[in-house]
Amino acid sequence: MTGRFFTLFMVMGLSTVIGACDDAPPAADVGKIEIPAAGSELVGDSFEHDRGDWQFFDGTWTYLSADGNGVLEQSAGNLGRRAFPLALWTRYRFTDLDVSVRFRPVSGKMDASGGIVFRARDGQNYYIARANSLEDNIRLYTFIDGRRSQIAGTAIPAPALGKWHTLRAVALGSHIQVYLNGTLYIDHQDQTFAGGYVGLWTKADAITDFDDLIVRGVTADKK
Repeated sequence: MTGRFFTLFMVMGLSTVIGACDDAPPAADVGKIEIPAAGSELVGDSFEHDRGDWQFFDGTWTYLSADGNGVLEQSAGNLGRRAFPLALWTRYRFTDLDVSVRFRPVSGKMDASGGIVFRARDGQNYYIARANSLEDNIRLYTFIDGRRSQIAGTAIPAPALGKWHTLRAVALGSHIQVYLNGTLYIDHQDQTFAGGYVGLWTKADAITDFDDLIVRGVTADKK
């Protein structure tokens, strides 16, 4: 096989492997799971000020004012490719939950993403649903002992830089659904984590603003 055709074969093969990472989106008539109001709590944080109940792992997390509202911004721009800035809201632990947040990807060359963390045991073990403005996909991962593994994903129009978007994850037992801007993109079953904290997430050099975190969930315990 000549060098030219070998290179073409490898590129085509690599493209096939990459494309195989994501699945088709759920059918339009898929049932949408909901967390009943009875037995659950509705809580949230609008990030108007530091309430002292967030724990930060990596990155630079700052309370700022943007568009007349308080936001929590992750602004570390010099992190390595494998760095994952993480913020956990340690006031509550949830089992079943419906969590949403508005995020605005500001900039990034390696990554420009916003993510919701849920059922986090700690800073190394959790689910993360994220959308990336530099890629045309939305994905669901597990982090186990700090090691990231994709468990679901699909192609989407890349969320625009500088614009606000709403990311939402619903988890009822082992059933997990993920939305972006009101559209259901991921419908998946997984039993890795049963409960834990919610949080926020970015990757590498992404600079991202977060606002209006809202959770309806069944609390496992409180701090």
